[in-house]
Amino acid sequence: MSGLLTIVLIVAATLGLMWLLKVRGAVLMLAAAALMFGAAGYALQGRPALGGSPHLAAGRAPPLPLTTARKALMGQFTAADTWITISEGFAARGKTQDAVGVMNSAIRARPTDYALWVGLGNALFDHAGTLTPASRFAFARAAELAPGHPAPSFFLGLAEARAGEPAEALKRWRAILASAPADASWRPLVEDAVLAVSPR
Repeated sequence: MSGLLTIVLIVAATLGLMWLLKVRGAVLMLAAAALMFGAAGYALQGRPALGGSPHLAAGRAPPLPLTTARKALMGQFTAADTWITISEGFAARGKTQDAVGVMNSAIRARPTDYALWVGLGNALFDHAGTLTPASRFAFARAAELAPGHPAPSFFLGLAEARAGEPAEALKRWRAILASAPADASWRPLVEDAVLAVSPR
């Protein structure tokens, strides 16, 4: 019950935030429908005690949990976080096409939100099981919208690592660390990712 209460509170808070931001009409209705659809899916199939993990290319371990990295780099309890959480819920149940559909709907509503483009890149990777031109485009678009932000480059690197290209991921992550402030809250996460895929 506590899990359902949390979902209800998140839905209410997100819709309230969108109302305060003067989101109205069809966009608000679309967001409300997506949120309620996700909440209904959770109520029917949610398993809060089960640890989440992204779908991976066969035989390859992730450098770190996708959701943990996302929240560390892009925050949580935001409108984008709500959409991405719904998408990840579909992906965790193997409904990767639905996960992509949620992110496409979110981007139609908020086309300049870099976090949503990162979420689309991740969803496209999960659907294809590898890094595709479409997912690369999504990460590139996120980077255009948030120049200098570490998240687009980090998640592109994570996709490369998951696709069996750890050398590319290492170059990307080391470049992030080279320009990152020493006290950045997310710096240890990137350092752990570097250690996870570095040759032993």
